Amino acid sequence: MAINGFAEWLRTPQGKYVLAWEQHKLDILVADIFGFNSVQIGFSQHDFLRANRMPFHVSCCDRGSVTVQSDPRYLPFATNSIDLIVLPHVLEFNPNPHQILREVERVLVPEGSAVVTGFNPYSLWGLRRAMARHTGRPPWQGRYLSVPRLRDWFTLLGFETRSGAFGCYVPPVRQEKWLKRWGFMDAAGDRWWPIAGGVYVVQAIKRQHGMRLITPKWHERMAAARALAAVARKPLAHKTREQ
Repeated sequence: MAINGFAEWLRTPQGKYVLAWEQHKLDILVADIFGFNSVQIGFSQHDFLRANRMPFHVSCCDRGSVTVQSDPRYLPFATNSIDLIVLPHVLEFNPNPHQILREVERVLVPEGSAVVTGFNPYSLWGLRRAMARHTGRPPWQGRYLSVPRLRDWFTLLGFETRSGAFGCYVPPVRQEKWLKRWGFMDAAGDRWWPIAGGVYVVQAIKRQHGMRLITPKWHERMAAARALAAVARKPLAHKTREQ
């Protein structure tokens, strides 16, 4: 997969710059999303759910030290069982992002949230990718998805896009000293060209039209959440399918 090497890139000055912005924004966003079960797909070495107050957090990926090991295109969770799913740069580095989103829609409860981070193709970082994507080096080999396209995909699946933000306006220079010298562009970008940030975070909520809201049976939801946690504590479970 094209995602190979991306975790190592996150330890470079460029990667640390992007990671710091995304971690900060995700900490703020997920802190106000409530429920029982939350899942982070990919990059388990970074805890993007750390600020979330749900009782059960699950990390899921097709490799590495995770709670549940699975192909993200075929999630091993029951339909309507998850309240929050965070996908950090998963869609742009997978050959079938549509299938991943279909699985996300399946496992999320009505009014559940999906939070996506990605690189903005309409930015200096997107321009850098256009010039370097054939080098095979991360993070330039990904298929960057614009926010309008991502919103269209979510809409087709019955989601409503709610929160979002752009960040990282500094040019994708490699050395830390140049990242700091261009740091003034972050403040200027938020004010003068807010949609041209190098990366973004988007929250979408699964809507179920015609659904009649009733008082939830909290004891049943808690029992289901505990069952999921019990499975998550077992040794890595691997569930993949052939396309």
